[in-house]
Amino acid sequence: MNTHNALTVTDSNFKEEVLDADVPVLVDFWAAWCGPCRMVAPTVEELAGEFDGRAKVVKVDVDQNPETPMQYGVRSIPTLLFFKDGQVADQLVGVSSKKDLADRLDALVAQAA
Repeated sequence: MNTHNALTVTDSNFKEEVLDADVPVLVDFWAAWCGPCRMVAPTVEELAGEFDGRAKVVKVDVDQNPETPMQYGVRSIPTLLFFKDGQVADQLVGVSSKKDLADRLDALVAQAA
């Protein structure tokens, strides 16, 4: 099983990969030292595989890319932002169930269809 489904996005390609995407995007703001981030990471990877072609799932390392989290007011991690048409459509802070994340992403995919 491929565990590297989620695309790693940086401050420099965030606009191109997330804001200009033609499908809904789930952005996982995380850091290597963050325990809860490591808990949610496998779920994020699974969703990337399951939503392939219908939505994008990307990860932003807040330590290596400080500008983007600051721009979106990310104060604690993990923060998961759901983008649609270049705008934040939904957000979750902390560890969430796979079902909750999938349901929110499904709702955006349905709106986009």
